Amino acid sequence: MTDSDALSYEQARDELVSVVKKLEAGGLTLEQSLELWERGEKLAATCAEWLEGARARLTAAMAAREDAEEQSDGKAPF
Repeated sequence: MTDSDALSYEQARDELVSVVKKLEAGGLTLEQSLELWERGEKLAATCAEWLEGARARLTAAMAAREDAEEQSDGKAPF
């Protein structure tokens, strides 16, 4: 497990915002900028993974709900 894997979505997002602000502020060496850029790429990937996981969970929950509704529509209430 890497450092960014252990971060929650909110932690990764907040750190990514901080990285972007530092890069936008300038005044960094090329090496510092590259290190921040690489960290930002990892954080962005972590956020994307969290969002994709959330999307998959929502899709599964909605499908389960639809299945339950379809099954209950075909049965008598008693």
